[in-house]
Amino acid sequence: MSSTSEPLPLPASATVGRETKIIGLVAIAHFVSHIHIMLLPPILLQVKEAFGVTYTQVALAITVFNIASALLQTPAGFMVDRFGPRFMLIGGLVVGGAAIVAAALLPGYWFFIIAYALLGVANTVYHPADYSILSATVDHKRIGKAFSIHTFAGYLGSGVTPAMVLGCAALWGWQGAFLFAGALSFAVALLLIVAGSILPRVVHKPQPHKARSHGAAAEAKVGLDLLLSAPILRNLLFFFCIAMANGGIQTYSVVGLGAIHGTPASVANIGLSGFLLFSAGGVLLGGFIADRTPHHERVAAVGFACTSTMAILMAWVSMPAILLIGVMSLGGLLNGVIQPSRDMMVRAVTPPGSFGKVFGFVSTGFNLGGVVAPLLYAALMDHHEPRAIFMIVTAFIFLALLTAVTRAKPQADTAWTH
Repeated sequence: MSSTSEPLPLPASATVGRETKIIGLVAIAHFVSHIHIMLLPPILLQVKEAFGVTYTQVALAITVFNIASALLQTPAGFMVDRFGPRFMLIGGLVVGGAAIVAAALLPGYWFFIIAYALLGVANTVYHPADYSILSATVDHKRIGKAFSIHTFAGYLGSGVTPAMVLGCAALWGWQGAFLFAGALSFAVALLLIVAGSILPRVVHKPQPHKARSHGAAAEAKVGLDLLLSAPILRNLLFFFCIAMANGGIQTYSVVGLGAIHGTPASVANIGLSGFLLFSAGGVLLGGFIADRTPHHERVAAVGFACTSTMAILMAWVSMPAILLIGVMSLGGLLNGVIQPSRDMMVRAVTPPGSFGKVFGFVSTGFNLGGVVAPLLYAALMDHHEPRAIFMIVTAFIFLALLTAVTRAKPQADTAWTH
């Protein structure tokens, strides 16, 4: 059985500088993965007109992306643990770049949909590989900050993509924007090939002959038993709840506020931008907090209390513009603070050698939320029930809070932090 997730013994000359290089490489890859995720929304109209289809038909690409990721992220996690995170991460960047280039160059709507399904497959490797690398190479005293920088890089990728895509599309059309993103993916893959020798490869743990004779079947059984254990399933539910809550706020808060309170779209968009930008800043703050407390569920509880209050105020109180923007920005800050503690809670219940499969499995909750949330909230808008969106968001926040504060304390011999 192979493992990429157990802590690797570092030579005496290893320094924080080495960890910084590793975190930087992983963060760049995560940054690009979020560019892939946000590539289509800014130019939906241009793609729609290019293929002569409806918005629903274009949005099918995003649905297919999430379905492919949801189905294959757990198998990708097993592959990370078996073949090594560096190999899988480079492969994801290459396949993702190829998918984006294919979406731009191949003729016809259905080729575009197929390309997006392939992009969803490529997306499966990032969380399993990234967290496996960080957990194997970063000292536990700094792992919270490492997780926060990784998450911040993803938020930053999402934040810069709309401006980048619209700028490229203005110069070269939507195909040019896609080709630019594909080239960026190939460039980062080349960077990891050239400079990625510092990243961990697969590590083989010594085993008794009897254990080796069981082969892949035994490993699969152990992995399945782990994934179906109560602590891991609880984290899967936790990730799904976060995806459902954030999906409602990020996608439907602008139209929802307009329908409920008549809030101008310009004001609501500024509030949403405040939410997203302060979330990114909160992620970095949350990394320092995560390294200084073992009580990650308490950090999550405080953050969830604030974000649920924000959602309730948005649904029931018609606030002046400056107050609305302030409330959403504060909610975003606390939403960001939660994220490193979220990752530390998963890390605490994951045994050595299983980070790829575990993070691949629990991250499937994000994809499941990405499939369900748009359909659920769109139906509420179509039925003229925008306030129900914020109520459901609040319900999912409270369910996430419940899964966090009631989790069992990890045993010292299985927790990574001990």
